[in-house]
Amino acid sequence: MPDTLYARLDALSWPLMNKFYRAHGSSMKAVREAQLWVARREEIVAALCLRPVAGGHWLTGLFVAPDCRAQGLAARLTGEAVNGLDEPVWLFCHPDLRGFYERQGFSVDTALPYALAERLSRYARSKPMIAMGLEPRRS
Repeated sequence: MPDTLYARLDALSWPLMNKFYRAHGSSMKAVREAQLWVARREEIVAALCLRPVAGGHWLTGLFVAPDCRAQGLAARLTGEAVNGLDEPVWLFCHPDLRGFYERQGFSVDTALPYALAERLSRYARSKPMIAMGLEPRRS
């Protein structure tokens, strides 16, 4: 298996992440004001965004190239992105992904900032979604 580099993408390179999403037919989009994280094997093979929200971060856009799935990339990329954060991280996911995120330390979280609770309510009208959160690790 080729070496994989996990790193935060610099602000000027955000179009590369959108190109990655489009190349795989994903409707996800990188957001300039977010922390953009990628896994690379020469090219980007996985990506995610950490968007600032009141009191923490919202993890969105986690996507792994189909030919690179089931190799631990999503777990490692998520771990790298949240490592060292001193604020909570929230995400929305399909209930089938609950176990994956629980293995990363997330738990079902109903105490969302208002902006996220409102957004979850809208999203959940058209598809099943749950909110999960990760509290910062205190030393």
